[in-house]
Amino acid sequence: MTDEPLNNSNSENVLRLQASPSLRGKRLDAALASLEVPGLSRSRITALIKAGHATLNGEPFANPAQKLRGEEAITLTVPEAEEPEPQPEDIPLDILHEDADLIVINKPAGLVVHPGAGNPSGTLVNALLFHCGDSLSGIGGVKRPGIVHRLDKDTSGVMVVAKTDAAHQNLSAQFADHGKTNDLERLYTAFVWGKPRTRFTVDAALARDPHNRLKMAVSKKADARHAVTHVQLLDRFVLQDLSAFSKVECQHDTGRTHQIRVHMAHSGHGLVGDGEYGREGRTRANLLPDEVREAVLAFPRQALQARTLQFTHPSTGEVLRFETPLDSDLEALEDALSAQISQA
Repeated sequence: MTDEPLNNSNSENVLRLQASPSLRGKRLDAALASLEVPGLSRSRITALIKAGHATLNGEPFANPAQKLRGEEAITLTVPEAEEPEPQPEDIPLDILHEDADLIVINKPAGLVVHPGAGNPSGTLVNALLFHCGDSLSGIGGVKRPGIVHRLDKDTSGVMVVAKTDAAHQNLSAQFADHGKTNDLERLYTAFVWGKPRTRFTVDAALARDPHNRLKMAVSKKADARHAVTHVQLLDRFVLQDLSAFSKVECQHDTGRTHQIRVHMAHSGHGLVGDGEYGREGRTRANLLPDEVREAVLAFPRQALQARTLQFTHPSTGEVLRFETPLDSDLEALEDALSAQISQA
């Protein structure tokens, strides 16, 4: 018996087997199951054969119980598994604005935007499907209905979601332009380690981290994507010039995955609470008073909030601007820094 590994072809996997004499008298499904392909059980193989996904000597064949002569050429096509469509779930939404074209929400930290690996439910999409009903179906794709832009799971703040195809196309175009020729504006508040300059810009392309595909990294490779972040200092909290924290406002000309988090870490001012990109700041914690050290090291997420979102309404042409107050956990962090560290 010889066989070939699964090969990707048109979003499907094709398993090929040249039966050897040792398989004489063995059932077709049992012969294929003997290859022990991960994730492909005998029952699954039997179902695929019955559904017409197998050939025997080049001809379609649907009888999994067929006994082999030990010389057949067999193929089994395994379609890519389809992810289930997201289902409506009664998850509360903090709605800032809603009309026939769109809905603006204040996303809390901890809420994933759309279903994916590890988060099949309990997402913003599930909540939107419950709130909006069938009106979101198909807008922007089945898996991400209405979604125009995203925020990381542990980044809070303002998001706009389209409720019609026309609104989705219009808003997507505005976000793709990043405010270069329109009124789009997105402002983030962050608490970071160190004492950054009053104003500066990080212009550094981003790509997948070669050591961890779940992370992004500054890169000079050809496939790296252009990314620019503008930073303005809002406040500074200093401890005897030995250690410091700062409150900054970030605005990006591009919208890459994890952009602000990576760019701030790259500039030497990683976000407080960012376990992926801001870990180097934790080494400075020993210089802090007990109360501040506890507040900083216990902060459960990256200290980042999308506080301001401005865009042009796709139907009326009116410029809409939404601003949210500082989240309660970020406010508590700021209070702890202000109370224990003299402000400079």
